[in-house]
Amino acid sequence: MIQRVTSRSARTSSLRTRAAVLAAGMGASVVLGAGVAAAAEASAATSATTAASAVQAQAAAQAKAAKAQAAAAAKAKAVKAAQVKAAQAKAAAAKKAAAKKAPAKKAASWVNPVSHYKLSASFAQAGGMWQSTHSGQDYAVPNGTRVVAAHGGTVVKAGGNGAGDGPAYGNAVVIKHGNGTYSQYAHLSKINVKVGQVVKTGQRIALSGNTGNSSGPHLHFEIRTTANYGTAIDPVRFLHGKGVSL
Repeated sequence: MIQRVTSRSARTSSLRTRAAVLAAGMGASVVLGAGVAAAAEASAATSATTAASAVQAQAAAQAKAAKAQAAAAAKAKAVKAAQVKAAQAKAAAAKKAAAKKAPAKKAASWVNPVSHYKLSASFAQAGGMWQSTHSGQDYAVPNGTRVVAAHGGTVVKAGGNGAGDGPAYGNAVVIKHGNGTYSQYAHLSKINVKVGQVVKTGQRIALSGNTGNSSGPHLHFEIRTTANYGTAIDPVRFLHGKGVSL
């Protein structure tokens, strides 16, 4: 009897030991599983944090690059503007220097008495229209063409009958110039000045016509050494000497 009880007790003890071992094993598995899950969660969180940091770093790098690019563009624009301004200033200075260096354009001293003309009878030309030879230069122009003073001076003759030089001249004007010469304008249809009047170079003094000994509308122009008929010199050569082209 005593031996059977002992054997049963031993078996019961052995079963309890196995149950304890199994329970311990199951507990360890549970603990191990929880640890693995926690480790996985921690790894995922770390990965998410790393990814977020990488995105932020990339955004910061892109923003920095954009800022640098904008600064470079602004600098290039400023440099270009400065270059354009400098070029403009240089051009303006060169223009000013050239204008200062160039001689001032002088007002014309002598001019042709009419514009848009055709030269007809010339000085000293022979013909039946004159007592001897032609005393001036004829400018063929339409009746009523504007006649101007070939040079500034004072009107010393103005009127019909050649202003005292004879009916062959028709209506005429004579101007005395400061250099001791005189200019005469004849065959006029209208006179716009009077004796004693001071006129400027290029100022209108009359309108061309066909009065006096004339075969058609034209201006008879003379350069004289006195105010009177008979002292005429070659007007074309004289005007050429004054820089006037005919």
